[in-house]
Amino acid sequence: MLTDLSLRGFIKELASSSPAPGGGSVSALAGANGAALLNMVLNLTLGREKFAGVEEELAPLKDKTEALYERLVNLIDIDTEVFNDVMAAFKLPKDTEEQKKERLAKIQEAYKKAADVPLEVAEKCLEVLRLCPKIAEKGNPNALSDAGVAAQMAYAGLQGAVMNVKINLTSIKDEGYVRAARERVAAFLEEGAELKERVTQYVSQRL
Repeated sequence: MLTDLSLRGFIKELASSSPAPGGGSVSALAGANGAALLNMVLNLTLGREKFAGVEEELAPLKDKTEALYERLVNLIDIDTEVFNDVMAAFKLPKDTEEQKKERLAKIQEAYKKAADVPLEVAEKCLEVLRLCPKIAEKGNPNALSDAGVAAQMAYAGLQGAVMNVKINLTSIKDEGYVRAARERVAAFLEEGAELKERVTQYVSQRL
């Protein structure tokens, strides 16, 4: 599994001639980094007398950030798995008409799964971004830059995941599925950009 590799090992695998892991896995990693950074800011805030006034408000967010980075870490491997499933579908036999029909159906099924995964990554990255303003504004000010980086990472993950959704949509014949997916990612990007900008401005004005 990719997530069992060392950081250096993952980077080497990423740099290899193999098409996977690629941008999809990196997008999930970016989102996971963002969620983990938010969790760090919370760990530097919660349980400290100096920040007792925000304890009740921030404490519930810790479980959320942990759940988000755990899921996004899992999606690093899942993204590569669904890409491999697409490649496997193309290798199915096509000697008879029945085989051709079955192969095309499997390819379409695989492409939908390959789009569903980055769609989830994008959604999770947006959830990370939704937590950023409160943690940046209420968390330990010594970790303000970390909250800012968290927003940048989550937004990069969101943008990258959306690109991966869209490239798979170009191969999907189901117009209803494609239309719904495009509408969702457009909404994700619009909200995500606003959240990222809000956090970036807040952090920049205080550094």
